[in-house]
Amino acid sequence: MKHFALSGETRKVGNKAVIKAFRKQGLVPCNLYGNGIENILFTVKEKDLKGILETPYSFIIDLTLDEKTNYTVILHELQFHPVKDSCLHIDFLAVDEKKPIAINVPIKFEGHAVGVQKGGKFVSNARNLRISAKMEDLPDDITIDISSLDLDKKIKAGDVKIEKVSVLTDKDAILCYVKTTRNVDTSAVAAAE
Repeated sequence: MKHFALSGETRKVGNKAVIKAFRKQGLVPCNLYGNGIENILFTVKEKDLKGILETPYSFIIDLTLDEKTNYTVILHELQFHPVKDSCLHIDFLAVDEKKPIAINVPIKFEGHAVGVQKGGKFVSNARNLRISAKMEDLPDDITIDISSLDLDKKIKAGDVKIEKVSVLTDKDAILCYVKTTRNVDTSAVAAAE
């Protein structure tokens, strides 16, 4: 999995006015916890976050606080402004390289579904999959081959098998399917059967 370097400055607990002042300076209030670490409050520059917020990919983040302390973290929770769509707050979760990490990874669909060639419509229900694996085994994305997907057939999260990776998404969650449409060639369907 890709790494992303990020630096921040620790801060003290503040009221709404202090948090508002941070945001006016182009800083995003953040919180770090997990992996036996005491809760750490800090800020990062909003422009430094673009590389991780404006992409579908997930990253292992190498966080440096006050230019001296390093942590290996992942994004845990994000809060965005409802109108401006700017980031208001981020929770980071500290992780251990030796322990499994639970993270969302984007899905890529590959191939041309048989059902689409018969006139059906391909529908994607999910953009990412929640998985768990050790840091060295985490993939950047998950490729799912849809070539054999026929009319009214589905691929569920439980169908995805990856070596050294556990899928945490509900096994009955439908990732994609081909639905029958009005323009399905009935003679092609009959010939296929």
